[in-house]
Amino acid sequence: MTRAMGAAMRRIHVGNALSAFGLGFTVPYLYVYVAQVRDLGAMTAGLVLAVFAVAALIVLPFAGRAIVRRGPLPVLLTALVTAAIGALSLGLSAHAPTVLLSAAALGAGQAVMQPALATMIVDCSTAETRSRVFATQFFLQNLGLGVGGLIGGHLVDTTSAASFTVLFAIEAAMFLLLVVLMATVRLPRSPRIEGAPSQSAKGSWKQLLGNRAMVQLSVLGFVLFFACYGQFESGLSAYGVEAAGISTSALGTALAANTAMIVVAQFAVLRFVERRRRSRVIAMVGLIWAVAWVTAGYAGLGHGSQEMATAAFVSTYALFGLGEAMLSPTVAPLVADLAPEGMAGQYNSAFALVKQLALAVGPAVGGPMGASLHTPYIVTFLLFSLGITYLAIRLGRELTPVQNQPFLRKSRVVAQGGAQTESVVA
Repeated sequence: MTRAMGAAMRRIHVGNALSAFGLGFTVPYLYVYVAQVRDLGAMTAGLVLAVFAVAALIVLPFAGRAIVRRGPLPVLLTALVTAAIGALSLGLSAHAPTVLLSAAALGAGQAVMQPALATMIVDCSTAETRSRVFATQFFLQNLGLGVGGLIGGHLVDTTSAASFTVLFAIEAAMFLLLVVLMATVRLPRSPRIEGAPSQSAKGSWKQLLGNRAMVQLSVLGFVLFFACYGQFESGLSAYGVEAAGISTSALGTALAANTAMIVVAQFAVLRFVERRRRSRVIAMVGLIWAVAWVTAGYAGLGHGSQEMATAAFVSTYALFGLGEAMLSPTVAPLVADLAPEGMAGQYNSAFALVKQLALAVGPAVGGPMGASLHTPYIVTFLLFSLGITYLAIRLGRELTPVQNQPFLRKSRVVAQGGAQTESVVA
């Protein structure tokens, strides 16, 4: 990585952390703000959360093409300004129509930030460094979400709308600060990974759908997000409360255990992940999550004490965190390495769209099942986790050796330079 790429990457990492901080700062309190503080009712609050997802689904198909045509930086700056307007107006809104419009602007802006920042990471990294920088991004995102939620929770007062106005105003100011910071980024062009498809750089969904490996990765990504992230705050939490008798404080401990596992394990597993085939790492995550669902089954369907059930439930979230830490340096870099030159924005946006679809469908399916159909819920998502392993092994057959195991590229360079090639773990 050159000095210019390193300087740009540092600003991008700061941007990732601050955008995640802003998200954690306000989103956990949206329902309370709309339903109780503004007294607009549970239905309007539910619509606000739905608008976030719908806005993302609407804008993401266009975001990829805009990134390809205009570059990621102008798209990111536009998204930041849109999110800032949405956040500030949301803090000032007292009526349902303005709240919904503000939520749409905030949701659309935040959705577009993700593929734009991911594309900037691709442009400022090489095939050898990409896994590490995406792992750093994921680490900072989780840290930002956790810190933002913690600070935001201490600032809000459900008896005072003004406290929420201050909260949203701070979030808007943070997005505008990011506009100033990111405007100074100078993006170099990154070298392409050996073995990547050499197709036209023009953005095209038809072209993307013709890439079998990317289509299979998108299907795998949908299952990953549906079976994990789509269950955290819906089906799995409902199952814990209803089937396992988990208290709200224990549920908070479980969520904290998930974040703690990611923060602690992220760089510990990075060395393990970097030298192994990406498809096998994802397959291993499927097996780890299968164990997590079995553990959740014990928590709710076993006959142990309440203390054992709580410990098992917390362990479930920790196991999910371990899998997430293994995926962060694996899946996002693979999306980038599958993209033809100039198409990283299109591919990142397509994968972000798949993620949003999974996050929209996951709670709708898992919530009712987790609350009332306890055994079918566990069995269903245990099978989904095993399906992840199957899909990952199948994906490996579509990848070139270097796409599946980028460390091979480094080894080949060393060998060509006359030094002995390092051994690679399969």
